[in-house]
Amino acid sequence: MFDAHNHYQMVINGELVATEKTLPVFNPATKETIAQVPDCPKECLDTAVYSAKTAFKSWSKTSFDQRKAVVSKLADALEENAEDFMALLTREQGKPRSGAEWEVFGSVAWLRAIAEQTLEDEVIDENNERSVVTRYTPLGVVGAIVPWNFPILLSVWKIAPALMAGCTVVVKPSPYTPLCNLKFAEMAKDIVPAGVLNCVSGGNEQGQWLTAHKDVAKIAFTGSTATGRKVMSACSDTVKRVTLELGGNDPAIVLPDVNPKEVAPKLFWAAFQNNAQFCNATKRLYIHDAVYDQVRDALVDYINNEVIVGDGANADTTLGPIQNSMQFEKVQMYFQDCIDQGQKFAVGGDIDDNAKGWFVPVTLVDNPAEDSRIVTEEPFGPILPLLRWSNEEDVVARANDTIYGLGASIWGNDEDATQRIAEQIEAGTVWINEVHQYSPAQAFGGHKQSGLGCENSLHGLMEYTNWQTITRNKQA
Repeated sequence: MFDAHNHYQMVINGELVATEKTLPVFNPATKETIAQVPDCPKECLDTAVYSAKTAFKSWSKTSFDQRKAVVSKLADALEENAEDFMALLTREQGKPRSGAEWEVFGSVAWLRAIAEQTLEDEVIDENNERSVVTRYTPLGVVGAIVPWNFPILLSVWKIAPALMAGCTVVVKPSPYTPLCNLKFAEMAKDIVPAGVLNCVSGGNEQGQWLTAHKDVAKIAFTGSTATGRKVMSACSDTVKRVTLELGGNDPAIVLPDVNPKEVAPKLFWAAFQNNAQFCNATKRLYIHDAVYDQVRDALVDYINNEVIVGDGANADTTLGPIQNSMQFEKVQMYFQDCIDQGQKFAVGGDIDDNAKGWFVPVTLVDNPAEDSRIVTEEPFGPILPLLRWSNEEDVVARANDTIYGLGASIWGNDEDATQRIAEQIEAGTVWINEVHQYSPAQAFGGHKQSGLGCENSLHGLMEYTNWQTITRNKQA
């Protein structure tokens, strides 16, 4: 399946499709071109949507058992090809083996779990005079726009519930990480009926065409808040349904009763999993003044002694590179702003512009001003502000003082205090003494400008359906 000489092609109506024009894909650890992928022209995208629209007529009428069988087979196929997918994911995305395993086997688990999810008809009233039943009907063609940080998992989060709801799908991968999505669709074409799952690659135009397309019923998008606003605006012309999982500026609040050495590794991974290229990464770390110095120093020790930034293909690598040149330049900007503002680095702070790949050192900014850019914005890279606090009401207000509301975490041994603080945080998910725990049965979504709608759980499955209520007068 992953023959080195195998060309990457799109999947449209169950067929592999190449295009005359292609786009390069880079290995972020070396900046070398590793593949060329199709640059889908408008007519090809229209064909993909038409194929999905045509396939919807029959797929929407399939039974739960038929859909379950297809989605379960996708899980089996992904598991059988896990080694190839993990290696390819590291090459195109940069994450080391542990991150690739987490994503690939997590995707397998998600496919299997969502294959079990079903929406039963809801009987509102049933008596001698009338019956009232609400049922969930599939929307139609779904445009799934997938980001570059978790390209397999976040496509599965869209594909699996869409298929289980009876929808058909056109996947649009990020131009930075299209390879795994193209190979997933290629694998799926022998499992899923023709037209039910299509995949097109290219730049930003294809996403714009999907959001504007009159025959696309819904857009499921994961990406930045800035792009999410544009998606939402474009979808308004045809009143498309949207699920938007957008940016975050997640706070973590550390109480004074923690053990600094024990909590430091957990806080590190809360902030730096996937090299902080993670919408749910801790972006602001509020540490109580009583333990601030100890926690900071424990984090520095952990970084200096346990963390290796390098090529994800190397066995000893802890964190990989920044995924692409555009994001690398953005992260550089935040480093430079901290320098310009005279901020103090507890560790890191110096980017080697001559590195082979887009590498950035893990960096802690020591108690910067609350209104500094590194605190108020989302760098999406391995630079984290540490902030002192001493008053609970004040730290809650500071944590909530953002346009974002995706996630947050609270760390401490006082159950009453951690629960009290958690309930005041304006975020879709709040973890207490853990972080980045997800489940196919657990609703995930953002408050404020971190998103609209829900992924996962039956609530997420409902996002791919319309509500239809049928009433019957039995005495007519």
